[in-house]
Amino acid sequence: GGAPGLERGRAGAASRGPGSSCPLPTGAEEPSMEAEAQELPLGCGGGGGSPAAGRSPEGEERRELPQASVSNGGDEDSGRELVELKVIWNKNKYDVKFCLDSTGAELKQKIHSLTGLPPAMQKVMFKGLLPEEKTLREIKVTNGAKIMVVGSTINDVLAVNTPKEAAQQEVKAEENKKEPLCRQKQHRKVLDKGKPDDVMPSVKGVQERLPTVPLSGMYNKSGGKVRLTFKLEQDQLWIGTKERTEKLPMGSIKNVVSEPIEGHEDYHMMAFQLGPTEASYYWVYWVPTQYVDAIKDTVLGKWQYF
Repeated sequence: GGAPGLERGRAGAASRGPGSSCPLPTGAEEPSMEAEAQELPLGCGGGGGSPAAGRSPEGEERRELPQASVSNGGDEDSGRELVELKVIWNKNKYDVKFCLDSTGAELKQKIHSLTGLPPAMQKVMFKGLLPEEKTLREIKVTNGAKIMVVGSTINDVLAVNTPKEAAQQEVKAEENKKEPLCRQKQHRKVLDKGKPDDVMPSVKGVQERLPTVPLSGMYNKSGGKVRLTFKLEQDQLWIGTKERTEKLPMGSIKNVVSEPIEGHEDYHMMAFQLGPTEASYYWVYWVPTQYVDAIKDTVLGKWQYF
């Protein structure tokens, strides 16, 4: 009985190299070596002896099982039918194949794995807010459907020491040093037309929530009539003219600036920044002052931080 034990002790010491022949560390280190042996199949694909090599494929298979069931499920039966989705988040697009009978909650987990955005911080849109408890089949998601995701990762939120409003106020302070916007030539040609007859009434010194009807009767920079519709359930701003309606995801609007119109301070001129520079501002004139703050809060997404 003693000899085999001695052989094992020597083998253990030899495998650990010189300087570890003392019997005490041998006993102390053996469990950690066993633990390493157990972890080998998961950690390094069988670089060691035959038992590890034998277990390794099985370990890998076990790890990849959820993916495998999603990727070949469609071939097995109609119950595992896949649908191709375009997930759009933060200007990134992801092409995803997902099971039609998975729920909104499971899709959020998938989005988490793609973006790092925790499910609790995701606002997922497909024809309105995506219901977590229903399957994609039940809400009639089809091939090529666009899934919009709004939200900031924890790191993004922590990195934003000042919310967008503060940044926007800095921009406004910078603009105030220059000539007032309403005196600039490009704005004068619209403002000189005077206040539109059918513009909505303004209320000075009061901040109101957005009305349930579109804000209408305003001008755009070409002097055409424009209306703003806030589609909160789709997280979109619709900018409508006689010719067409632009449907903009709120998250795509980088900033909102506004300034009272001289001589008519109960109305503002307001710009939505649709691209990286000021050249992308979409100007709207004669916005009733009581809605200015509500528009900024809605578009800039105050709810994401508070």
